[in-house]
Amino acid sequence: MATKWNLDPAHSEITFKVKHMMISNIKGNFTNFNAEIEAEDDTFANAKTTATINVDSISTHNTDRDNHLKSAEFFNAEANPTITFESNALNNSVTGNLTVNGITKPITLDVDFGGINVDPWGNTKAGFSFEGKINRKDFGLNWNAALEAGGVMVSDEVKIAGELQFVKQA
Repeated sequence: MATKWNLDPAHSEITFKVKHMMISNIKGNFTNFNAEIEAEDDTFANAKTTATINVDSISTHNTDRDNHLKSAEFFNAEANPTITFESNALNNSVTGNLTVNGITKPITLDVDFGGINVDPWGNTKAGFSFEGKINRKDFGLNWNAALEAGGVMVSDEVKIAGELQFVKQA
């Protein structure tokens, strides 16, 4: 029987960064998301993973930019309020279906299993780090502007990463 592991949001984060004007990176994160893992054992081999991110929780520490990202020119948060990820295998990488802006595509993320430990209150926790990259245009995030000296405002490649901690359910 599979064991369920629920996300510990107080000890988890999902971040992204994208090249701006071809000269520097803009970093951001999502502050409201949830995930769970169903695993047959503590190796997490072939575990089922699901995650949901609330698009309205995007934060780049700039209100105008955040509102632009939520608009129809990018995530279209009103029509597509969530980003989802589903996978049926978890090893040194995880391949699954990512849905952004109503478009679903397969992606592969590199995963580092940090291990399992018990906190002072008796909760068994597992930690994972992940990273990968996507082409934002694959998901209909097409807005851009040409620069006078050449190049574009926003690169197509978006690097995504996360630190996730899960609590084993009884």
